Amino acid sequence: MIRFRQVLAVPGMTPLLGISLLARAAITADAMALTMYVVLALDMSYAAAGAVVAALTAGVALGGPLLGRMIDRRGLRTVLLATVAPQIVFWLTVPVQPYVILLGASFAAGLLMVPVQSITRQAITAMTTTAQRRAAFALDSVAGELSYMVGPAVVILCAAKVSPGVVAWGVGAAIVAGGAGIALLNPPMRAEDETDGDAAARPRRREWLGARLVAVLTMGFGVAMLLSGVDLAIVATLQEAGQVSWAAMVIAVFGVTSVVGGLVYGALSRPMPTWLLLGLLGLVTIPAGLAHDWPWLCVAVIGAGLLTAPTLSTVSDAVSRLAPAGVRGEATGMQASAASAGFALGSPIVGMVIDVSAPAGGFAAAGLAGLLAALTGYLLSRRSPAAAPSASSSAQALEPCDTVAPAP
Repeated sequence: MIRFRQVLAVPGMTPLLGISLLARAAITADAMALTMYVVLALDMSYAAAGAVVAALTAGVALGGPLLGRMIDRRGLRTVLLATVAPQIVFWLTVPVQPYVILLGASFAAGLLMVPVQSITRQAITAMTTTAQRRAAFALDSVAGELSYMVGPAVVILCAAKVSPGVVAWGVGAAIVAGGAGIALLNPPMRAEDETDGDAAARPRRREWLGARLVAVLTMGFGVAMLLSGVDLAIVATLQEAGQVSWAAMVIAVFGVTSVVGGLVYGALSRPMPTWLLLGLLGLVTIPAGLAHDWPWLCVAVIGAGLLTAPTLSTVSDAVSRLAPAGVRGEATGMQASAASAGFALGSPIVGMVIDVSAPAGGFAAAGLAGLLAALTGYLLSRRSPAAAPSASSSAQALEPCDTVAPAP
């Protein structure tokens, strides 16, 4: 816990994480808010709602690198102004938009979504030392887990009490408040020694987007695909057992154990390779399909939960180390896009497996996706040149996360 106290003592870190949690909870709830509006207010099918969510997700995936590149070139506040203003317009007008307009507007809103995750990760890199960074990213992953636990649940609860249009306004207000709060806080995007000279120069993409970074992005895609598939497999398992009302309990157990895992991992003295954590996550996910009712399913997801936040934090840590300062925004945008693509593809692929087999097949498919991404990341890392030997702790921490030393 000493590591976490040191991180939270960094000037500006506590308000940054707090504002980020608010905005991320709203962003994770935006898909649910749009789903509730299309189904309840427009009285349309879940397929129609899924198309709106898919349009939003596609926009987020495409916009991440573009907004990150804009941060690198134009600065944080310029990007926040360019994203907060469209969010105000979109969420205020959701209740009056016909379906066809909403479909296109959702894509535009995703394309210009406030890049809270990317900004937070860049700020963490700039505000912390190498020794503090792993604990800081662990806290960031814990905040992400809390946002997934709180955001959608609050939207569902509020939709039962007020109109879906009002819920959409609330989600939009939280996103805008988060973006405005970060703009007021104005955290640094580069460390003090990265603001001048060669450190701030923008290298060509082929100089930094090599096998090691591609490996990390692939593993980020894989963990997102695994997690979205697990959520669907949990619901399918409990629906088959006639216990679907307990899905919230199982997902809550998954989230709480992920928070615990993130805190424990952040307090450890040595990191673990990303590919190893993701591989273990895939392995412990597969046997969860053996559970057939909610109490056993709560037990079965504990292993995967404990490994989720650590895996997510190592991906963020690796990207921060591999991306030069001048392109860090674009690199973190690519990380967000990889995660969005993984979440978008995980559910339909796992859903098809469940349809042709059984809910247990969903857990197997999700776990195998994680294992495949881990293996791909491992092989890509071995293709890249090994890091130069160094006695510093930063080099020692980088090596197991991002590459594998060649055999002697």
